[in-house]
Amino acid sequence: MKIVNYGSINLDHVYQVDHILQPGETLLAREQNLFCGGKGLNQSIALAKAGAEVFHAGVVGEDGEILLNALRTANVDIRHIRRAEGASAHTVIQVDRNGQNCIIVFSGENMHPSEADIDRILEDFGPEDAVLMQNELYNTPLMMRKAADKGMTIIFNPSPISQETLSYPLECVSWFLLNEIEGEALTGETNPGKILDSLASRFPRSSVVLTLGKNGAWAMDQGQRFFQPAFEIKAVDTTAAGDTFTGFFLAAVSSGMPIPAALRRCAFASSIAVSRKGAADSIPTAEEVSSAFPDQ
Repeated sequence: MKIVNYGSINLDHVYQVDHILQPGETLLAREQNLFCGGKGLNQSIALAKAGAEVFHAGVVGEDGEILLNALRTANVDIRHIRRAEGASAHTVIQVDRNGQNCIIVFSGENMHPSEADIDRILEDFGPEDAVLMQNELYNTPLMMRKAADKGMTIIFNPSPISQETLSYPLECVSWFLLNEIEGEALTGETNPGKILDSLASRFPRSSVVLTLGKNGAWAMDQGQRFFQPAFEIKAVDTTAAGDTFTGFFLAAVSSGMPIPAALRRCAFASSIAVSRKGAADSIPTAEEVSSAFPDQ
């Protein structure tokens, strides 16, 4: 299975701070770093490092060579990335002493793939392939509809969640990968079991992974539910934890690994990622995970 990731590509400006700023507050940062990021780029790199065949699709600005190089180095196919005038999108990320983060995303016009871009991308993929989407790029619902028309497997990570997301053609989604905040936004529920119940009722043909941070993760597939506790580790930076989880889970499942084993593997991969600084740079390789994974 080929996986095409219709996703964002950002430059991450990361500031180490004592605590996340409050309204009206000024604070001196302890450290500043520039990383390659964006949920799309992070998830593509996680997929590739986990062993999947992944193609990234999107738009990058004139300053984006560093982003393209990061994808190339991870063995992500970049033929479906269009170069555009202007600067690439960027984020401003605060990371506190406990590794928790707060993220602002700025996306200019150059990060808006057009319908023509989508049509060109989908020419190379068919019913045996999958498309992964987050909610950071323009025309995401259009990509959903067009990919569904081709019979592709549709994987949706609704981040960042918005009211507009509820109007997307979500009935097309094969896999929802979401956290409890996104689960509450989609269902109105806060209890993990009730979130899964609501999603199962509304989207009976869809499978779900619901991540709960330090409280672990649930997966729901074909009427069965599986729980995976989080691995305990001191967090340094949680920026790419969810993206690592997504990439390693999808790579494992697409290779035929049973869901309980896939959950354990991606939870362990995420625990490695949060022990390191940065987003894409913190994602481990499949070899690193296999060498340290308790069940290997």
